[in-house]
Amino acid sequence: MNMANDFSIVLAGAAGQGIQVVENLAVNIFKKSGFNVFAVKKYMSRVRGGNNSTEIRISDEKVRAYLDRIDIFIPFSKKALFAAKTRISEKTLIILDEKIVKEIGKFNDGENIIKLPISESAEDIKEKILINTISTGILSAILGLDKKTGKKEIEKYFEKKGEKIVAINLKAFNAGYELIDGFHEKTFKRFRINRNEKRDKEILINGSEAITYGGLAAGCNFVSAYPMSPSTDVLQIFSKNAKEFGVVVEQIEDEISAVNMSIGAWYAGARAMVTTSGGGFALMSEGLSLSGMIESPLVIHNSQRPAPATGLPTRTAQEDLNLVIHSGHGEFPRIVFAPGTLEEGFYLSQIAFNYADKFQVPVIILTDQYYVSSYYNFSIPDLNKIDNEKSFIKTEKNYKRHKLTENGISPRGIPGFGEGLVRTTGNEHLENGMITEEKEIRNKMQDKRNRKRQTILENFIEPNFVGLEDYNNLIVCWGSTFLIIKEAVQNMNQKDTSILHFKQVYPLSDSVKKYFDKANKTIVVENNSTGQFKRLLKAELNINCDESILKYDGRSFSVENLTKKLQKRI
Repeated sequence: MNMANDFSIVLAGAAGQGIQVVENLAVNIFKKSGFNVFAVKKYMSRVRGGNNSTEIRISDEKVRAYLDRIDIFIPFSKKALFAAKTRISEKTLIILDEKIVKEIGKFNDGENIIKLPISESAEDIKEKILINTISTGILSAILGLDKKTGKKEIEKYFEKKGEKIVAINLKAFNAGYELIDGFHEKTFKRFRINRNEKRDKEILINGSEAITYGGLAAGCNFVSAYPMSPSTDVLQIFSKNAKEFGVVVEQIEDEISAVNMSIGAWYAGARAMVTTSGGGFALMSEGLSLSGMIESPLVIHNSQRPAPATGLPTRTAQEDLNLVIHSGHGEFPRIVFAPGTLEEGFYLSQIAFNYADKFQVPVIILTDQYYVSSYYNFSIPDLNKIDNEKSFIKTEKNYKRHKLTENGISPRGIPGFGEGLVRTTGNEHLENGMITEEKEIRNKMQDKRNRKRQTILENFIEPNFVGLEDYNNLIVCWGSTFLIIKEAVQNMNQKDTSILHFKQVYPLSDSVKKYFDKANKTIVVENNSTGQFKRLLKAELNINCDESILKYDGRSFSVENLTKKLQKRI
């Protein structure tokens, strides 16, 4: 990536200072102005106080990964300024509120430090919180953007709050823009990059929206959940779109109810989703097992965060792989997806419903806080690729819900659709759903359910391979680390290094062994402390990977940090 055409902008401050508002406004203004945009936030588990931040990258090329580097920094508090000191360099342009300078007492001047009366400008408008909108105006002026674009986005963003709120935010945006007007154009010349109006035709969404819209495209019409960070946004986005798309959204008392309601909805003919995080998923274990026994479709979105227990509720991790693969008492097949891009999140969510419906198994979509919080622009998904396969039949009088079949999949009926009785139970059962304890039937039913695994593997979604076919080093990853690794490997510019990214992480197919056989060295990159996917490759396919690069402090990898770690090992 050419740094001259790629800038990282960071705004940081306490919870309650409106960092989220700046992110929402700025990413849309920048994208409308013709930039490629990437954004991700870091926030503490606080209602007020602490230190939250958002990083927004803009470029004339596609940017889709987190950087340590800061090119423009606007701290909203003294604490935010000092918290970012390890990321600030001599080249960082720091826009410093004069109020913060007074709090510090003495602050060394420099050609890249610009002191502005940001808080004073907000007080002039009689709204202290408006430092966020003022900062949006400052950034727009530094980047040489048209005021009209910013004004349109502000009007759109605040229109539901009434004319008064729109008016004071427009005033704040103008105030920020005018604070920069007095500087010579050369001061900010290095931040002027090429723009392309065609980018306005692309969509700009985050990971939560990608998962939700994929579910809507799949015909999801029932969502049950208990709010749990970082998965709650998916519940909220479904709720906002419920009326338009005909979705029943239930926020209920706990995760046990959520999973059982979803199973009931599938039984009645709906397409249902549950959204949760690791702690909530743990409570769903018995329901997951029920789904396995009665062969009910089930789709669960699990957005991971660091654990055990409450852990770090607003941080990121890839620690739930073992949990989702092994959760639930007894033995039964399941499928686990882990999208690495927002596009994959959309398509895999849609596919999850088809696979759950077709194979009559639980399908888990694994994301994490970094993934669901990340924004970037991309082309509108091709809806012609969407094919919703509803795999149920109209029953006849002699219908058997758990009929023994060669591939393990029994024809699935819906109560009231046909003449048959759709009977099932969480106990072991006969083909017609009646309870049994006969050992021969038990063996036949367990073998039948297990046969689905082979059928699922015949529909295995192959991993993404990036790089030359003739390689020495293979970097292996899954889920949200993909795009960070992709940029890190590009930075290394080593032609003998390729990437293998798994978006279906369970079950694993023997077909992937060919990638490992060609490599002289394999390195698995994960956001956990025990190398869960590396161990899974060994357990499932007897693949021995050489090394792991692990990060488990609740933060995502950065491009720079990962580049250094890879260079040391290759």
